[in-house]
Amino acid sequence: MTHHLIARSSALALLIAAAGCTTKAAAPEPAAPAAVAATPAETSMPSAEAIAAESARLNAWFDAKFMESVARSPMSQTYLGIKDDYDKWDDVSDANALKELEIQRADIAEMEAGFDPALLDHQAKLSWRIAELNLKRAEADYPFRHYRYVFDQMNGAQAEIPAFLINQHQITTKSDAEAYIARLNGVPAYLAQNLENSRIGLAMGIQPPAFVYPYVLSDAKGVITGAPFDDSGVDSPLMADFRGKVAALAADNTISQDEADALIAEAAEALKVSVGPAYDSMIAELTEQAKTATTDDGAWKFPDGAAYYANNLRDITTTDMTAEEIHQLGLAEMDRIHGEMREIMAKVGFEGSLKEFFDFTRTDPRFFKPNTDEGRAEYLAEATAWIDKMRGDLPTVFRTFPKADMIVKAVEPFREKSAGKAFYSSPAPDGSRPGTYYVNLYRMQDMPTYQMQALAFHEGIPGHHMQIAIAQELTGIPEFRKYADFTAFIEGWGLYSELLPKEMGYYQDPYDDFGRLAMEIWRAARLVVDTGIHDKHWTREQAIQYLMDNTPNPEGDCRKAIERYIVMPGQATAYKIGMNRIVELREKAKAELGDAFDIRDFHDVVLKDGAVPLAVLEESVDAWIGETKAGD
Repeated sequence: MTHHLIARSSALALLIAAAGCTTKAAAPEPAAPAAVAATPAETSMPSAEAIAAESARLNAWFDAKFMESVARSPMSQTYLGIKDDYDKWDDVSDANALKELEIQRADIAEMEAGFDPALLDHQAKLSWRIAELNLKRAEADYPFRHYRYVFDQMNGAQAEIPAFLINQHQITTKSDAEAYIARLNGVPAYLAQNLENSRIGLAMGIQPPAFVYPYVLSDAKGVITGAPFDDSGVDSPLMADFRGKVAALAADNTISQDEADALIAEAAEALKVSVGPAYDSMIAELTEQAKTATTDDGAWKFPDGAAYYANNLRDITTTDMTAEEIHQLGLAEMDRIHGEMREIMAKVGFEGSLKEFFDFTRTDPRFFKPNTDEGRAEYLAEATAWIDKMRGDLPTVFRTFPKADMIVKAVEPFREKSAGKAFYSSPAPDGSRPGTYYVNLYRMQDMPTYQMQALAFHEGIPGHHMQIAIAQELTGIPEFRKYADFTAFIEGWGLYSELLPKEMGYYQDPYDDFGRLAMEIWRAARLVVDTGIHDKHWTREQAIQYLMDNTPNPEGDCRKAIERYIVMPGQATAYKIGMNRIVELREKAKAELGDAFDIRDFHDVVLKDGAVPLAVLEESVDAWIGETKAGD
C-alpha cells in the first residue's frame, strides 16, 4: 500500500495529499480516444522534425500546467521539496473543488485547441490520452466529492496534519522553522474547512460507521497529549518533532541556541493557542456526530451508493469489471491459492485441516518477535537486511534502477494504533527525502515473521520503491505523468513484486513461501470481502469472519483490514486485478517470444511509462512483443 505524495489539485496532475492509498471515484478509461489515434488528413506523413517539435511544445505546456497546479497547492509543493508557500495549508473548501474542476476543463480545452495530435510521438500521445482521462475521472468524481470520509482511521485529517508536518516539513533553515510555526497557527482554519466538509457529507447521508469514531478521537487526543498541552513532562508528537528539528539546526550552528530557544517557545505557544483549541473543537464536534453513526458499513447505504461503488471500481481497476465479476474472480483465486497452501502444509508435515494450519501459524510463538522494543528492533533489522540482499540481486532481473535511496522505519507512535500494517512513502524528487517503507510494529502478534520478506518486497524493493521512484525519475515525459495515480498498476506491481522474488530463489523456507501465499490470498480475499461489503450488504463482522476462516492472518489483522476496506470502497480490489494482468502479459510475452524473452526487458517495458491504465500497459507490452519479433 502506498502513501502517495502529492495532492490532486488540478488539471493534469493526480495529486494526493499524504493520506494513504485513497483513490477517488472517477470515470472509466476510454478505449481508444479518437484524438490519439487520429492520422493526418494529408497524404504525406509528417516529418520527424515536425513530430519532435510539436511533442516538445506539448510537453512544455504540460509542465507549465503542472507547475500552475502545484502553485495552487502548498502541500503538494512541500511533497515535491518546493518551499514556496511553506507556511500554508491547501484550500480544501467546496468552492475550491469547483474552481479546480473548472480550471481542468479549461486546460483540456486549451490543449485540444492548441495542439495537433497527429504530430505527436508515442509518449506525447500517451500524455494527451492520460490528460483527457484525468478530466473524465475528475468529472465523474465531482458529484461524489463528499462521499470520501473526511475523518476516518486511514486517511483522516486528524492524523494527516501531524503526519505531514513530521514527515514532510523539513527544517534546514530558520525560515523553515518559522514556516512550521505558521502552519501550526494555520491548523484552525484548515481543520475548520475539513469539519465543514464533514458537515456537508453528513447532511447528504454520508457518515462513517460507528466503529470509526473511537479511532479518530483517539488519534486526535494523541496529537494534543504531552507538552505543552499538559504537565506530563513528555513532549507531544508535534512538540517533539519541532524541538528535534530545531535542535539539529542549533547543533550544526545554522542558528544560535538563543534563536533555537525562541523558536521552540513560539512553537509551544502556537500549539497551545492554535492547535490545542482547534483539536478540542474537532473532538467535541466529532463526539456529537458519533451519536448518530450506525453499524451499516457498505457504500450501498449512501444515496446513489451503487453508482458510486461501480464508479470507484472502474477507476481503481481501470477495467469494466462489475462487482459480481470481481467477487467471482476472488472466489476462484481463493480456491487456487488454498490448493498451493495445502501443498506447503504437506511439505512441513502438518497433520490437520487447512483451517487448523492457519490457527497454528496465527498463534505459534516461533512466528512472532517479542512485543518489546528489542523485538521491534529485531524485526526492523531483519526486514532491512532482506531489502539490502534484494538490492544486490536486482541486476539479474532489472536493467533500470532508481537513484533515490530507501529506508525502513517504524510507524510513529501517534498513529500506530490506527495505521495500516505497512505502507510506502515516496522520496522527494530532489533527493532531499528518501523513500520510506513504514512497518507498523504496534502489536507484534499482527506481524508474523513468515510474511516479513513478502511485505518488505512489496512495499520496498522491488515493489513500490522501484516503481514509484523510477517513475519520478523518468526523463522525456511531462511532470504530471510521473505522479499518475492508477491504483491497479501501482498496487498490481507491488503484489507482482512478491511473486518475482520466488522466481529469483527467495522464500527457501517453506514457511516463508507460505507467507508469500498468505499475502497473495489476502489480496484475493479482498476481491470477495470488498464486493461483499459494498455490493452484497455484508456486515463488518461477516467480512472479518470470512478472512478468519479463509486466510492465516491474525484476528487483529483481519479486523483492521476490513475496517480499512469499509472506509475506502473498492481500493483493495486493485492489487489482485493489477497483478493478474501483469503476470498474464508476462506469460503471453514468454509464449510469443520464446528464447528472445528477457525478463529485464519486460520489466523495463512495464515501468518505462510510469503508472498507466491496464489497457495502456497491455498495448505497450504487445508493441514490445511485435518489435522484438521484428528484430529477430
